[in-house]
Amino acid sequence: MSSSVIQLECQCNNYPWGKKGSSSLAAKYAAATPGGHFKLDESKEYAEQWMGTYPTTPSLVLASGEDLQKHINANKGKLIGKPILNKFGVDLPFLPKILSIAKALPLQIHPDKELAAKLHKGDPEKFGDANHKPEIAVALGKFEVFVGWKALPEIQQLFTNIPILKSHLTTSSQTHFNGEALKQVVGKILSASDDEIVEVYDTLKNTPTKDFGKQTYIPELLPRLAEQYDTSDPGNLVALLTMNYMVLQKGDAIYVPADGIHAYLSGDIVECMARSDNVLNTGFCPRADRDSIELFTAALTFSPKNADEALLKPKDSDKGLKGHTQVLAPPMGEFDMLVTNLKGKETETIKALRGPAILIVTGGKGTLKAEGKEHEVKEGYVFFIGYDTEIELVAESCLETHIAFAEA
Repeated sequence: MSSSVIQLECQCNNYPWGKKGSSSLAAKYAAATPGGHFKLDESKEYAEQWMGTYPTTPSLVLASGEDLQKHINANKGKLIGKPILNKFGVDLPFLPKILSIAKALPLQIHPDKELAAKLHKGDPEKFGDANHKPEIAVALGKFEVFVGWKALPEIQQLFTNIPILKSHLTTSSQTHFNGEALKQVVGKILSASDDEIVEVYDTLKNTPTKDFGKQTYIPELLPRLAEQYDTSDPGNLVALLTMNYMVLQKGDAIYVPADGIHAYLSGDIVECMARSDNVLNTGFCPRADRDSIELFTAALTFSPKNADEALLKPKDSDKGLKGHTQVLAPPMGEFDMLVTNLKGKETETIKALRGPAILIVTGGKGTLKAEGKEHEVKEGYVFFIGYDTEIELVAESCLETHIAFAEA
């Protein structure tokens, strides 16, 4: 019978927004796998390390090189367990990643289930599955992000104080902002010509700081974003004028619902999402790469509607029997995430979970004990943990892990 604790070899992709070479935590983690095949190239950008069974970037069983999904299929009762098999089938319902972000990701949303099914049916090559993709992002250090909508009074104040915004980016009938008006403004920005975007950009650049009220980060970020993607990119205006700009610190987390607008700006994070790779992009990317503005704006949800609502706050978890574990529990059924922090020589027992899990070592080193065996764990190591398997973590000097898991 196969072991329920399986060390994984995980792959890394090379999107241009990723950090270069060994400055990328995603690449460092991929390179840390003992006996793995990943070779770090200092001249390449490394954006995402994927952990799981999604077919475009699947993880491998380190000991054998076998595709993890194939291995699970042959041992599904033991590794996935009947409750999750009945609810989601044999595919892992979640997809964890490490992201290393040097510049803004495309301004994007992930379609909900209804739209995803429609897009997948119409263009299965571009939209590779019919699932939704709500997600969480957990900061491993300083993390900058645009996510969700500012409180409406904050947007209203900007459009009142800076006349060009009202004259160029709203309709004549608009007197106050609500969710529908916000969609119209976003649509107008995304549909504007390059010259119109540049005109508004130049005006904002020369606007006195006091006119931005408490949002003084706007004039500070304007040139930085323009340097990344050009002054004519509409993402600059959508992000700065309508979205929350948040600076998170290590351990802070956000939840992004399906159809929730977001663009990660900088930092290293653990990300986890429902099993999907569908995305609609409309800014912070070349015009040729942008999806339909009409489709994008029609799908937008008015959530989260302020910065506090975007935060996902950890709670103490009874899964950790010695009190060193917290849980991040987004409002969705596909996964939760356990975060364990141990000081030197401390131990934690994670009780047997009623479903599969993926454990990522995000700091320190030590030992993982399960099924009467010991496994060395170091920063960057990744393990699949099968159904109904209790594990003990023992820190050497310190140890930090993030565990994505599903229970029915």
